[in-house]
Amino acid sequence: AAIHSLLQMIEPVVVRYCRARMGGRDLSYLSADDVAQEVCLAVLKALPDYQDRGGSFLYLVHAIAANKVADAYRAVARDRSEPVPELPERPLLAGNEPESHALHLDLGARLGRLLASLPRVQQEILTLRIAVGFSATETAEALGISPGNVRVTQHRALTRLRGMIRDDEF
Repeated sequence: AAIHSLLQMIEPVVVRYCRARMGGRDLSYLSADDVAQEVCLAVLKALPDYQDRGGSFLYLVHAIAANKVADAYRAVARDRSEPVPELPERPLLAGNEPESHALHLDLGARLGRLLASLPRVQQEILTLRIAVGFSATETAEALGISPGNVRVTQHRALTRLRGMIRDDEF
């Protein structure tokens, strides 16, 4: 029952984190939900060796999730499979026209490049605060820093992004 309760608490957070970090990127056979499932399994596997040292359990969950997302990107980078010669037959959904899809991918790529130019801590804080929806306190617990530091770093990251957007005429 305790394991079931733990999974019910961390699964939505892990899924949001994986979806935010992986976005709509084409990772062939890997989806953010698959990676989130791997994270939950890894957390369960780590439970017997976990020792409470007064820190947040979310810190462990975040560390495992960050490693699993990185593993997913590495696995896709190693995948040298060939694309199929024919597209599968499926109806196009409303709003899924090639032009809107291309614009969406371009915007995602541009945002990804902007975020990638930020220091890693700022990237993590923006992901946890904006995409995952953590509070400053939850983000601080997950990253092992103070809530004030989270707010200051988030402000600096957003200010830096605004400046880059103005400079690049995004």
